[in-house]
Amino acid sequence: MDFCFSDTRIGVTHANGTALLDTVVSRLAARQGFALATINLDHLVKLAHDPDFRAAYAAQDIVVADGNPIVWLSRLAGSPVNLLPGSDLVLPLARAAAWLGVPLSMVGATPEALDGAAQRLRAEVPQLKIGILHAPPMGFDPQGDEAQNVLMRLEKMGAGLCFVALGAPKQERFAMLGRRLAPQTGFASVGAGVEFLSGHQNRAPDWVRALAMEWLWRAVWAPQRMAPRYLACLAILPGQAMAALRQRHSQRGERERA
Repeated sequence: MDFCFSDTRIGVTHANGTALLDTVVSRLAARQGFALATINLDHLVKLAHDPDFRAAYAAQDIVVADGNPIVWLSRLAGSPVNLLPGSDLVLPLARAAAWLGVPLSMVGATPEALDGAAQRLRAEVPQLKIGILHAPPMGFDPQGDEAQNVLMRLEKMGAGLCFVALGAPKQERFAMLGRRLAPQTGFASVGAGVEFLSGHQNRAPDWVRALAMEWLWRAVWAPQRMAPRYLACLAILPGQAMAALRQRHSQRGERERA
């Protein structure tokens, strides 16, 4: 499924976890890095108004669906994809890194969250090598001097995987710069995944996620931050649904002409 903006077309590149992990393993094994983004409605809101964010997203090698509305829109468009939230990718990607023998670094969150996440990963994936743990200060510029220094350290390590937990749009912009300065590193933007792993944020229980109500859980726990975000997301849904239906009809017409 594609999402179109004035000057940019952004598409979900991998429809399921198997295809995603195959790509991650093959690229890391070949010492070829990547940038992985997990698109959701909040990102679509930001993409519509932020040309720098659109440029960062266009530089991502892998885009997967993070959020049930993206999955529902993909079905409307006739190109269904599976739900692959960044938080659910943390452990599978860490296991892939361990299997390949490459280090896993983490950038973002807080020192306490990074330490807690590293401890959890060591317990869950004993063979995993932990690389750089960097918690940037407030006001961190994802393309500034500090970011460049971190990326140069990653490049000196050689091939590896890096979880980026800076939130959008900073994490995608950091990954875009990383593709240039640390081309052997795979950058996976996982948002709150590191803090969920460490226990510094409470994720919705499985039964809430099974009902596709994780958004409500987060809104209840952080209403001042999340309520305006979800209202903005709700406002763009009708237009995105219409765009998805147009994609469906366009694809049907192309098949009929072929």
